[in-house]
Amino acid sequence: MDAAVEQLGVLIRRINATNNVTRLADGTTVSDAIVQRDMLELRRLALDVVLNKAAVRQDRYSRTESKFVATVDVAELRQEVDAVAQARRELDTQIQAINWTADLVE
Repeated sequence: MDAAVEQLGVLIRRINATNNVTRLADGTTVSDAIVQRDMLELRRLALDVVLNKAAVRQDRYSRTESKFVATVDVAELRQEVDAVAQARRELDTQIQAINWTADLVE
């Protein structure tokens, strides 16, 4: 087990070293691109939560029940979520493509 854990540590260090020197077509390091991709995913998830809360359908049985009104433009927010998701997918595609061509640093 100790040998396997040590080998994993070596592999992780090599991957990190490779990601720090390998660059995408625009000059961004793979390490920075991974951070950007993860931040896009966090943004998408947060926007998606807001969108799901704003787009809730409400069934009222009488006029005396409280009515919920969305305070955000649901259509505009949906477009923003879609744009962020697309940017994340495109960046992930670039990262995956470079992973196939980059050699692991020794």
